[in-house]
Amino acid sequence: MTTKTSSHSADAAGAASQTSLLRYFFWPIVVTAAGLVLGGALGWQKTGTVSGMLTIFFICCVLAILEISLSFDNAIVNANKLKTMDPKWQRRFLTWGILIAVFGMRIVFPLLIVVIAAKIGPWQALVLAASEPAEYARIMHDAHLPIAAFGGTFLMMVGLSFFVDHEKDVHWVHWLEQRVTSVASIRGIEIAFVLLLVFGFTQFLEPARAAIFLPAAIWGLLTFLLVEVLGGMLDRTQTTRAAAGGGLGAFLYLEVLDASFSFDGVIGAFAISQDLFVIAIGLGIGAMYVRTMTIMLVEKGTLAEYRYLEHGAFYAIIALSIVMYAQSLVHIPEVITGLAGTALIGLSLWSSIRWNRKSGEAAG
Repeated sequence: MTTKTSSHSADAAGAASQTSLLRYFFWPIVVTAAGLVLGGALGWQKTGTVSGMLTIFFICCVLAILEISLSFDNAIVNANKLKTMDPKWQRRFLTWGILIAVFGMRIVFPLLIVVIAAKIGPWQALVLAASEPAEYARIMHDAHLPIAAFGGTFLMMVGLSFFVDHEKDVHWVHWLEQRVTSVASIRGIEIAFVLLLVFGFTQFLEPARAAIFLPAAIWGLLTFLLVEVLGGMLDRTQTTRAAAGGGLGAFLYLEVLDASFSFDGVIGAFAISQDLFVIAIGLGIGAMYVRTMTIMLVEKGTLAEYRYLEHGAFYAIIALSIVMYAQSLVHIPEVITGLAGTALIGLSLWSSIRWNRKSGEAAG
């Protein structure tokens, strides 16, 4: 009787888990199906062949996987910030924010780069993307240097701000993080470190490229500081109005953060496909899964359950920022970037599970 009861309980738990996962992943699955159908139709419209249709279909799948692998650390960092946000602003970020992420960063942002770089209007840029994808991709590639400098600097500051914290008392790589925490009381130390790193990289660049890299990196640093100042101003009181403003400050921070994560993915996607619309479909599918993972991390309290998971995400952010800097000197395939971030997060998850087991055994 006991065995049957246990079996029924296990079956019920399994069914509940499947229902929970379906609730989270329903819309990503719908968007995936719609996106792949649209990608296949686009392939048929462009080539008129089954092989061409399947090629575009496959590219959309690859781009979606690339986006998920590159942005998993983004989901963890978003969840870390969202758990302290006002519920109203949480919902706004998860609705408006995803629209900005999908349409803004995956469609408008690449168009804006071409508008600025080629000094043409938005409509002309859209026509260029549709009629001359190779030229469009060339312009995007030429703009990679300032984008990498800006995004790399912003992400470096995001990563360091997690570790350079004198109140931080949970350490994964203990010997390193404890030393960083011990100097965290020195004001501006992370800014000084980033500036030294930026000036160090400029020494290896040709003068013309260094003249582009350095201002873009400084703007990345200033953007991070301005967002921090804005958030601090909006959060300085606990009144209802200020609390709403604090939500706005966190919302802006997360949007700039998502943009910085998207820089490398959008540019890298042009190495796989030169078609703006195919890229938008593939990365848009991936962005939906990143949003779902963010919601799961917040609602299920995963960050609290796995104590080193955030550490792995922020190490991955720092690694990504260094890769973006290094790409100003050598080409680094996006698959390496994605695998490195995934490996760091996977290692931190494994360390968290080990720590939970040891703590459980000690408590028992």
